Amino acid sequence: MATVGLVSSCAGVRPMAPLLRQGVQKMRSSQLHTTARSASKDYYEVLVLGGGTGGVSMSARMKRKVGAGNVAVVEPSEKHYYQPLWTLVGAGAKPLAPCSRPTASVIPSGVKWIQSRVQKLDPDKNCVHLENNQKISYKYLIIALGLQLHFEKIKGLPEAFSTPKIGSNYSVHTVEKTWKALQDFQGGNAIFTFPNTPVKCAGAPQKIMYLSEAYMRKTGKRPKAKIIFNTALGVIFGVQKYADALLEIIKSRDITVNYKYNLVEVRADKQEAVFENLDKSGETEVYQYEMLHVTPPMGPQNVLLNSPVSDAGGWVDVDKETLQHKKYPNVFGIGDCTNLPTSKTAAAVAGQSGVLDKTISCVMKGKPPAKKYDGYTSCPLVTNYNRAILAEFDYSAQPLETFPFDQSKERLTSFHMKADLMPFLYWHGLLKGYWGGPAPIRKLLHLGLK
Repeated sequence: MATVGLVSSCAGVRPMAPLLRQGVQKMRSSQLHTTARSASKDYYEVLVLGGGTGGVSMSARMKRKVGAGNVAVVEPSEKHYYQPLWTLVGAGAKPLAPCSRPTASVIPSGVKWIQSRVQKLDPDKNCVHLENNQKISYKYLIIALGLQLHFEKIKGLPEAFSTPKIGSNYSVHTVEKTWKALQDFQGGNAIFTFPNTPVKCAGAPQKIMYLSEAYMRKTGKRPKAKIIFNTALGVIFGVQKYADALLEIIKSRDITVNYKYNLVEVRADKQEAVFENLDKSGETEVYQYEMLHVTPPMGPQNVLLNSPVSDAGGWVDVDKETLQHKKYPNVFGIGDCTNLPTSKTAAAVAGQSGVLDKTISCVMKGKPPAKKYDGYTSCPLVTNYNRAILAEFDYSAQPLETFPFDQSKERLTSFHMKADLMPFLYWHGLLKGYWGGPAPIRKLLHLGLK
């Protein structure tokens, strides 16, 4: 396991510490964090599963609550990704490199990073089993394991990604293939898909469609292109106000939308995409493509399937207002791995993190949770290389907008929030446990009325 090598490094450095002090001060934070790591304990007051957005944010908050030495994060990956920016990477508007940082650099200093995979959760015994027969016990458990992509559930994938004309903004391995396919496109069908499963950032499949259409117009290729959005959903967007705005854009740009069409196969050798018609059982339709952007089916992590902490679908079963587990009071969930009935976005995690912080504080004090999560989530719907619609809404699919103007309008300011402000806020606010969503700003700008 990786921690063994890290312990060896520590042992060799300590005797030379006085000689290396000046050099160490110049090291990056990620290096400092790595060389400072020691062997895992077998018990932590707060154990966080997952080093993604929710896990890192909550570990920072828990560090301030119980002390760094009492918090551990289980995460196998060496890199942490800011995935919301991949929409712009796939359209050539941002480079990929700034979207990632070493995991060691985002785990709060002093908090233990256990670089391993979760094998089993045993909430009845307050412990978690990891790789190499390692067992960690806890007093409080925060589950932030995210979800997993299932390209393999589409026949012909993922092997089709080795061929031209196909990409996906949902994976670090395929996002740059989207940009290559867009650059190489000369005419014909450009197809964008949405699967018949829950997804993270449900607006992303059509964001790349709008950006691609804009790129084709800019490069003079639009007259030869047919833009097609085949979605397994029955609507373009789940909030009527923003759906109406998007449908106007779709109409003005001559984009074809086919509802209840689910991608089931890619025949890369023939450049064919096969879709099932969800309204007509057993009926399929084959489309020729010159560009294909795939949004893969998604689902819960394998370790959560048939787990005592999960519902029948494999999602962590938490109270939608407090994020406390419905059966185990010392277990909590946040983000994409939960069954919260709201969109799975980084903005939702921000809103959840502030509520979960308050919930855990109450539980630690033996009090019932008081703060309630309203389902807040946000989706900056990028519609051009300099425009976006800033969708914000709650559990009831009603707009919950921060600014006192109509956010369903395409605006330059909304685009720059997506492209420039939100990444900064992510790295320096949310991951450090200081950003819990825009509710205080909304209250101020709406004079407390909203």
